[in-house]
Amino acid sequence: MPIRKVMKANEAAAWAAKLAKPKVIAAFPITPSTLVPEKISEFVANGELDAEFIKVESEHSAISACVGAAAAGVRTFTATASQGLALMHEILFIAAGMRLPIVMAIGNRALSAPINIWNDWQDTISQRDTGWIQFYAENNQEALDLILIAYKVAEDERVLLPAMVGFDAFILTHTVEPVEIPDQEVVDEFLGEYEPKHAYLDPARPITQGTLAFPAHYMEARYKVWEAMERAKEVIDEAFAEFEKRFGRKYQKIEEYRTDDAEMIFVTMGSLAGTLKEWVDKKREEGYKVGAAKITVYRPFPVEEIKALAKKTKVLAFIEKNITIGLYGAVFTDASATLINEKEKPLMLDFIAGLGGRDVTFEQLDEAFSITRRALEEGKVEKPINWIGLRKEIL
Repeated sequence: MPIRKVMKANEAAAWAAKLAKPKVIAAFPITPSTLVPEKISEFVANGELDAEFIKVESEHSAISACVGAAAAGVRTFTATASQGLALMHEILFIAAGMRLPIVMAIGNRALSAPINIWNDWQDTISQRDTGWIQFYAENNQEALDLILIAYKVAEDERVLLPAMVGFDAFILTHTVEPVEIPDQEVVDEFLGEYEPKHAYLDPARPITQGTLAFPAHYMEARYKVWEAMERAKEVIDEAFAEFEKRFGRKYQKIEEYRTDDAEMIFVTMGSLAGTLKEWVDKKREEGYKVGAAKITVYRPFPVEEIKALAKKTKVLAFIEKNITIGLYGAVFTDASATLINEKEKPLMLDFIAGLGGRDVTFEQLDEAFSITRRALEEGKVEKPINWIGLRKEIL
């Protein structure tokens, strides 16, 4: 029988790793994700998890150890955040290029400078081109579930790409919620044994991994990574469907909320989705046709789902905790590229909010609503990007 415990998202991530039975875990502590490897080390020390726990001197070494172990043919896991993820940057490309299905938990945290340990999505968003699948959790249950789903997708032979699961720093990593821990037997049936055919260490069957590619071959290797990410779209849908069948919880690349007759749909990711749904209920009570949508899968980008969402509404407004300096938010930019060749598309606005752990309040969402409503009434967008919640007195 599944059991329910009250726990932080960091603990939920550790439980997910335990259920997935990785053979090698390598990690270096960093706020706010330190509790993930700490909890896993307890599982290993207590004999509850049969795995090699490698204590390393940096995040660069942690992901490098996972690459080595995954190349030898075993399931691996690590966790990090913010500057730690940035330090992994060059190895993230190597993991994807070598087609190693490493799974990593991320307590989404702002990047320095100035130094900030609180939540936004800049750390994972900045790794969107490395070839890693990206999931974002709204709550602690999703943190656990999405890590299991990440293994299912990453290890599928049609994909074979690494995956990261993000959950918001402190809002989730350090906040307790009830979480259902599935039966180990059912998880075993869901994931199966990891027996790679392309990555192993066997002197009787010599292969070369991570080799040099001259111009005659490099471009094709990169194309194969892109192609695998495209195939991941279908595999993710299959994994979501099987997860719902076995565990009773439904996931979608984009989860919609009260969108059927919405003139304005506000789109976000992570824990902010919960706040957004509550705010949508309030606006509905005030008589406005407003809806919400949550992106659960950011890479591969949910192109078809964004197109379907765009057909339902007159305005799409993105609330995002990241900024591409010199342009707009990354999610807005990707959605704009998705819709650029559509004959009919809604007006689109981008709102940057909540950077560095600043609370995103109903008042800030009302500010975004006022700008969005004006665009709807005038039939045009004067300013695509808007920062909400800025303290103008200190600018």
